[in-house]
Parts: sequence; C-alpha cells; structure tokens
Amino acid sequence: MNKQIFSQFIGIDLSKSTFDVAIIDNNNKSNSYVFENTTKGIKAFLRLLKNQKMDLSETFICMEHTGIYGKLIITKLVEKKANICVEMSLKITRSSGIQRGKNDKIDALRIARYAAKNYPELRLYQPMPEVLHKIRTLITIREQLVKSKTSLVKYPNELKHFAPELSKIAQKNIKKSVKVFTDEIKRIEREIQTLIFSDQKLNTTISLATSVTGVGQITALYLAIFTNMFTRHQNAKQLACYCGVVPFEYSSGTSLKRKSKVHHMANKTLKRQLHLCALAAIRHDIDLKMYYNRKVEEGKSKMLVINNVRNKLVHRICAVIKKQKPYVKTIA
Repeated sequence: MNKQIFSQFIGIDLSKSTFDVAIIDNNNKSNSYVFENTTKGIKAFLRLLKNQKMDLSETFICMEHTGIYGKLIITKLVEKKANICVEMSLKITRSSGIQRGKNDKIDALRIARYAAKNYPELRLYQPMPEVLHKIRTLITIREQLVKSKTSLVKYPNELKHFAPELSKIAQKNIKKSVKVFTDEIKRIEREIQTLIFSDQKLNTTISLATSVTGVGQITALYLAIFTNMFTRHQNAKQLACYCGVVPFEYSSGTSLKRKSKVHHMANKTLKRQLHLCALAAIRHDIDLKMYYNRKVEEGKSKMLVINNVRNKLVHRICAVIKKQKPYVKTIA
C-alpha cells in the first residue's frame, strides 16, 4: 500500500507499436499524448515529463499488464526509480463502472483516473530478477517443443491400432525429428539448471519448494516466476486463491444455492501444474494418500479431494519458503 501523496497521476495504454499517455493532476485536469513504443518514443515521453517539470518521485504511473509490450517502458521507468503499478486490465475495467465508447486515448485516461482513485491500495511494481526472465523464456520454448513432439508422436500411435503397416511408415519417418525434439528439450533443461545454480537465492528457493512431496522443478520455477520469488502474496491463502485452488460459496437468500467452486480468473498454468503435483503427492505422500482415501470413502467427489490436496501443497510450499527449512516427510 502507498501512503505517499502524489501531485499527478499518469495512465499508460500500451499496444505493440504505440502507447497512449494520460496525465491528470489533483485538480482533475488532464492532457493526452501518443508515443511510439520504442526506445526513442520512451525517451520522448520522459523528455515531456522533464519539460513540464514533473518530478517522478511525486508522480504515480499506472499501466495495464500487457506482457512483452510493456517490457521496454517498464525497464526504463524502473531505472528512473519511478512509482509504477502494473495492474490487471479486467480490474481496471470493472472499477470504471458502465463504459460508453472505447479507444486508446480514453483507455489511458481511465487508467489514470483508476490510479488517482485507488493508489493507496495499489502495490508498486517490483522488477523480477533477470535470471527469472531468462528461465521463463526457456520454459516457454520447452513447452512449445514438448507440444510439437507430442503432436508428432500422436499420429503413428493412433494409426497403430487401425493400420499397423501405415503406423510403421509414420514412425520410421518421424524418428529423426522426434530425436531432435528430445535432444533440444534436454539441452534447454540443462541450460535452465545452469541458470538455477548461478543464483543462490533462486537455487535455495527451488530446493525448498521441491522438498515438498509431489512438487517438481518446473512447478517450483513457475511459482517463483509468477510470484516474483514468493513476494507478491502476503500469505498462503492469497497464493492459493491466485492458483485457483480455493472454492468460494455461491448463494443468495433462499433462491440461489449453488455448489462452491473456484474462480475462473485463476492462474491456469499454476492450477494445471498443481493438479499434476497433487496426483503425484497422493501416490507418494503417506499423509495425503490416507487423506484422499478417507475422504473418497466418505463420499466426497474425487476432484474435490484432489483440489483440497492442491490447496495443502500450496500451504506446504509457502511454509517451507517462510521458514527457510525443507519439508520433513512423514515416515510410516
């Protein structure tokens, strides 16, 4: 939360080629500008602020999370030690009430007004370590290679049951390509491992997270990336909500009584990874295996119990990170 008082607020609407800027002061007077989303355009934007004698320490800048499109300007503003907030676009949209009309200029102004109204509750942007940016890029490439390999292997496997001879021809012709994909996946995994070992804090964090039974290195890396080394959430419950493993009640009076369910806006990647971790933990962790079997015997839905296991894993991971001690497994 921000207790500082700011004299002006800037909303930035980013796109691939340009970014729109809206500046409003405490008197709600506004001005709008457009710049190229390039190093040259960002320098022109900073020059404008300097010419208007706007002190970055007294200015609150807010923009939507747009992935790679915001990389240049965020990096430059971090260098200048500006007060930045990178917010979810849906959160900004819903806070604006009923909207009529839409263009980049209007969106930038809405972001600026959102910042002016909500800045005391907004969290300032904390840059992610460069090693995590590199690992995220490598993991993305690895995912694409795994998908391509799986797609390639799938076709001859489907043919095997109905046309064995055609399956043999297909397998023969994809053999070299599959080997290339396999070798590249292994090479990227070695490069990721090297990057982990190069950073002591990251290495310790991944070691602690993977000490929890069922949690693998890729899941631990995804958690480190999406939480910026477990700094974006105040407690395990908040992280569990972000991962989509906390069910919420849906009821109103006597007419609406729906089954509790997780929210659709969860991080789907983490939810998917934690699902795989939960399945592994149920097989290899004595406590969780007993818990799963007991709840299923009581008549609980298997998916509900698996979701509870995912929740437990998040709490275990947060506990080992907080205490800086590896998880101690139960011995039968």
